[in-house]
Amino acid sequence: MSTSEKKINELRPGMRGVNVKVRIDSISEPRSVNLRTGGQAKVADAQVSDETGVIKLSLWDDQINMIEEGDMVVIENGYTHAYRGENNLNIGKYGKLQKI
Repeated sequence: MSTSEKKINELRPGMRGVNVKVRIDSISEPRSVNLRTGGQAKVADAQVSDETGVIKLSLWDDQINMIEEGDMVVIENGYTHAYRGENNLNIGKYGKLQKI
């Protein structure tokens, strides 16, 4: 992993190109959402942590089945944004989720 790996307590809303190594603590039941572009997608919220803190991670479609609770994962090129006053981590279409 590159030297730009962050810890959860360093993440602020609006960051791009975020690389983190986290543990999957819990994953919510997937729900269907309507996309702005039309069609539907499945999304699940995972609570992830490292030794510095906890953050919510949005998992979409295929990502939901790639991981399970207790897994260690690396997120590359993710981004953060504030949603309802809470900082969230997202993988996005240019990011990568990898189980380690």
